[in-house]
Amino acid sequence: MAVWRNLWCINVVTAALLFCILLLIVDVRARPANMSAIKEKPPVSKDENEILPPDHLNGVKLEMDGHLNKDFHQEVFLGKDMEEFDEDSEPRRNRKKLIDIFNKVDFNQDRSVSAKEMQRWIMEKTEEHFQEAMNENKNSFHAVDPDKDGTVTWDEYRIKFLASKGFNEKEVAEKIKNNEDLKLDEETQEVLESLKDRWFQADSPPADQVLNEQEFLSFLHPEHSRGMLQYMVKEIVRDLDQDGDKKLTLSEFISLPVGTVENQHAQEIDDDWVRERKKEFQEVIDSDRNGIITMEELEEYMDPMNEHNALNEAKQMIAVADENQNHHLELDEILKYSEYFTGSKLMDYARNVHEEF
Repeated sequence: MAVWRNLWCINVVTAALLFCILLLIVDVRARPANMSAIKEKPPVSKDENEILPPDHLNGVKLEMDGHLNKDFHQEVFLGKDMEEFDEDSEPRRNRKKLIDIFNKVDFNQDRSVSAKEMQRWIMEKTEEHFQEAMNENKNSFHAVDPDKDGTVTWDEYRIKFLASKGFNEKEVAEKIKNNEDLKLDEETQEVLESLKDRWFQADSPPADQVLNEQEFLSFLHPEHSRGMLQYMVKEIVRDLDQDGDKKLTLSEFISLPVGTVENQHAQEIDDDWVRERKKEFQEVIDSDRNGIITMEELEEYMDPMNEHNALNEAKQMIAVADENQNHHLELDEILKYSEYFTGSKLMDYARNVHEEF
């Protein structure tokens, strides 16, 4: 009898444990996600990468969705050499590469980098990104220009876009030709409508809904066109502006996405995000320091070829590593702060500096 009682107790305990585990699983699945955390996205096909306007623009300080470009400093310092610096790379090789870059930035070869020299370098690297975008645009344009007539209609583009999203290209083309309903899901329809607005903005007068290669470059890379840069600013302000005055206050610029902070790690991510945006708002974007960002201020901030911005950026970059406070950057300083400039931390930065220099 005691044995049966023990077995019954064990079964009750086991059932209770299973019930608790089930409740935990349900609870975890039911919780709202923390919107500050980065979501995993399904892999994007090469074709889609080629024809979709990217959220991230090299050498531009804000992403298309209004988030700060966390790689901006490395992009304007390294240019096309950015991919060569890797945490897993051999430190000595990275150190030598960084010394070579320092020597190039140091235009007058006085073994220190001034703000003017850094400004000149930033403009050169930004121009590299521009050239890279233009080269990539040629391939992208050819991918959506099936008849190779040097122009792309809106219908030609949306056929290729929907094909990249998994739709049957021939069926879509046939339906568009016959003005039939494409029966798109809500998300795809919203993306397509947003792209159509952007397409019309890139279409230089007289508007004909047909883009040539230069207009298509503006469509994919608005930083290449003053008109498209203004359009991008309007889109960002529209997304962040809560009171509809077409200006941004500090609270609007740093407001977090709707979501629930579930743990300490997520809270730290949110705190860092707010801190970075607050600093950028107060020290950089709000040029007249009146606590409000106008569209004009945001446009100047977003313009990658603005020489005044490049000089301010140069001064800020130097200040990060300027330990001796002489407003110049020496080799040992840039090696010590290599992670800021290259994303690669050189633990033995001071070793044999003078011999290699």
